[in-house]
Amino acid sequence: MKMSSRALFALTILCGSFLLFLVQPLVARLALPLLGGAPAVWNSAMLVYQTLLLAGYAYAHFLSRVPLRRQIAAHLALLLLAALFLPVGLADIPGRAAGWEVLWVPALVLASVGPLFVLVAAQAPLLQRWYALDDDAGDPYWLYAASNLGSFTGLLAYPLILEPLLSTDGQALVWSLGYGVLVILMGIVAAFRWKTRAQAAPLAVTSPAPGWKRVALWLALSAVPSGLLLSTTTHLSTDLVAMPLLWVIPLGIYLLSFVFAFNPASTFAVVFARTAPTVLLLVGAMAMVSRGTGNLNVAIAAVLLLLILATALHRRLFELRPEPDRLTFFYLVMSAGGALGGVFAALVAPVVFDWVWEHPLLVLAAGALLPARPLIAWMDRMGWGPARQRRMRLLIVAAAAALGAWMQAALIGEDTVTVYLLTLAMTVLGILVLGSRWALLTILALLMFSRGGFETVRMSIEGVRDRSYFGVYTIREETQRGYRTLLHGTTLHGRQFYDADRRQDPTSYYGPGSGAGLALRAAPRMYGDAARIGVVGMGTGTLLCYRRPGQSWTMYEIDPKVVEYSDQGVFTFRRDCAPDSRVVIGDARLELASEPGSSFNVLVVDAFSSDAIPLHLLTREALATYADTLTPDGLLVLHISNRFVDLRPVIAAHARDFGWTAMLRNDPGDPAAATTSSLWVVMASDPQSIASLLAFDPQAGWHALDAPARRAWTDDHASILPYLLWDNMIGSGE
Repeated sequence: MKMSSRALFALTILCGSFLLFLVQPLVARLALPLLGGAPAVWNSAMLVYQTLLLAGYAYAHFLSRVPLRRQIAAHLALLLLAALFLPVGLADIPGRAAGWEVLWVPALVLASVGPLFVLVAAQAPLLQRWYALDDDAGDPYWLYAASNLGSFTGLLAYPLILEPLLSTDGQALVWSLGYGVLVILMGIVAAFRWKTRAQAAPLAVTSPAPGWKRVALWLALSAVPSGLLLSTTTHLSTDLVAMPLLWVIPLGIYLLSFVFAFNPASTFAVVFARTAPTVLLLVGAMAMVSRGTGNLNVAIAAVLLLLILATALHRRLFELRPEPDRLTFFYLVMSAGGALGGVFAALVAPVVFDWVWEHPLLVLAAGALLPARPLIAWMDRMGWGPARQRRMRLLIVAAAAALGAWMQAALIGEDTVTVYLLTLAMTVLGILVLGSRWALLTILALLMFSRGGFETVRMSIEGVRDRSYFGVYTIREETQRGYRTLLHGTTLHGRQFYDADRRQDPTSYYGPGSGAGLALRAAPRMYGDAARIGVVGMGTGTLLCYRRPGQSWTMYEIDPKVVEYSDQGVFTFRRDCAPDSRVVIGDARLELASEPGSSFNVLVVDAFSSDAIPLHLLTREALATYADTLTPDGLLVLHISNRFVDLRPVIAAHARDFGWTAMLRNDPGDPAAATTSSLWVVMASDPQSIASLLAFDPQAGWHALDAPARRAWTDDHASILPYLLWDNMIGSGE
C-alpha cells in the first residue's frame, strides 16, 4: 500500500476520533445549566458514550459482513442522513425528577447526540477493516493508536481552545464543519476502496474463532481500565483533590494508554508493562485513603497509576488480538468490556457502596490481570523448587503483615516519615513475590489497609457516610472540639455544637462576621419583621438560625440526602430555629425561575459540589434569574470561597454589566467559635441597600471588588482557566 493511502486512512480516522471526543465535553457544557457540576454527572455521561461506542462498534461489525460496495453505500447514506441532527444541541425531553438523575442524565445525552455519535464511533473499526483488504497493507491495528491520538487531541482542544475562545453556538458550528470534513474524507476513502477485489462478496473470515476464555479475557482487560478511569475520577474528586477540570485528565490518560499499547514499536508500552506491578504497590497503597490531602502531588500519583495500569492491560489486550479478519468482533468485545466497566462504576457502585469502594476493588482487579512474571527471578536463580518458593512467599507475606501493623501505629501517631519508609519496605517485599498473583494481591491489600484502609472500613462499619448521586457525605464526630461536622468529599459543609447552649450558634463559614451573617442580621432593620429570605444550598441548615420571628425562609437543595440530615435530626438547626421553613428539592436555578417575581428581600447563594461552585449558578443568565426573584431593594449574597478558583473578577464583571453595587467581605473566622475563613460578596441594584448594610456594622470591614474580568460568564461562554489559583493547586489545601 502506498504511503499516501496509509496517510488517507490515518487522517480520516484521526478526524472522526477528534470529533468524537470534542462532542463529549461540548454536550456536557450545553447541559451544565440543567445538570450542575457533580462528578457523577460526568460519569453518567461517560457511561452513555461507552454505550454508544458499543453500538457504533456493533454497527461496524455487522456492516463489515456484507459486500464492500453495500457497506460503502449504506455508511455514506447514513452519514448524510445524520447531518439532519446538526448543529449539535440538547434534545427537548421532559424535566428530571429529584432522585432520578442517574437515569435522566443518560437519557438527555442519548437523545441529544446518539445517532451522530454511533456513526462517528463506527469509523475506527470500519476503516481498519477496509484498510486490511489490501494484502500489502500489513497489520491494521496501528490505526487504533492513531484513532486514540485523535481522541486525545479532541479532548484537550475543548477546554484549552474551543471553550475559552468560542460561544457554545460557535463550538457547535465548528463541530458541524468538522463533521462535513469527515464526510468528505470518508467519500474519498470510499472512492479509493470502491474497486477492491473483495467488492463482489462478503469479506471472508478464515481465521479460527476465539474460545470463550479468550473472549472473557478480552472483556476483563477492557472493563477494568474503563471502570478504573471513572473510579479514579470519582476518587480524586471525592477524597483527594476537588480540582476543576479534573475529569479531563483521567480520560486523556486513558486514551493515551491505547496510543502506547496499540503501537507495536512503543517503548512506553514495554516500560509501563514491566514497571506496572511496582507502581501498583507504591501508588495503589493510596486507593483506600478517605481523608483529603488537597495536594496535587497525590492527584498526579493517582493519574500516573491509571496511565501505567491502563497501558499494561491494554498492551496485554493488544498482544491477544486476533487476525484482521476478526478485527471488528475484537473491537465489539472491547467496547462491550468498556461499557461493563462503566456500568459498574457509574450505575452499580453509587447505589451499592457508601464510599468509592469501586476504586480499590478495580485496582486489585488490575493487579490480578497483570501478567504474572517476576521482575527478578531470584528464587529460580537460587535453585529453589516450587515448595520452597511457596514457603518463602508465605514468610514474605507474613513480614509484610507485620510491617503493615507497624504502619498503622505510625499513622495513628502521625509519624509521616515512618509511614513512607514502611510503604517503601512493603513495596520491596511485594516486588520479591512478583510471579505469584496471590502473594502480590495479598501484599497490595495489606498496603491499602495499612495506608488508610482501616479507617475507611471503620467509617463504613460505623455508618458515618452516605453516598448519593451528587457525592459522598461524611459525618465526623469532633468530640474533643465539641461539635459534629458534615463533609462533602474533601470540603467542610457545616458543623454544629453538641452543647445545648451553643447548638444554635452559626459556625463554619456562616459566623456572625461572615458576609451572610452580616446581611441576615441586618435584614430586620432593612426590610422589617416580615423579611423574606431565600437560600440556595442547604448544607447543615446553619443559616436558618439567623431567622427571626415573622420572617419567611425558603431553602433550595438539589440533593435529597442533604435534606434528610435535617429531617432525621443529625443536624438540628432547622428543627431548632426554623421548623416551618419551606424546603424545595431540585436545581435551584430552575426552581427559582418558576418563583413569582420579587419573592425575596435577601437571596443567599451557597451551593457547592465538594469544593466546586457549580458554574451554571454564576453565569449572567443565573444572575438575571436571581434579580427577578429579588425585590427592587433586595440583596444578593454570594459565597465564593474556593481553594482553586478566584471568582472575584467574574462577580465584579457581573456587577459591572448589571449596573449593580457590590462589596466583598473576607471573614478570617474564629477557631474558638468554630467559624472558618470565608469569602462573601453582596450585590444590589439599589446602592442604598448596600449603604444600609454597611451602616449596620461600620467596623465589619467590607471592601470594594478588584478589577472585573473583561468578559462575564454566560451560559453560552465561560471558562475557569484564567481564574485558576495554580499555587493552591500545587500546594496543600485546607
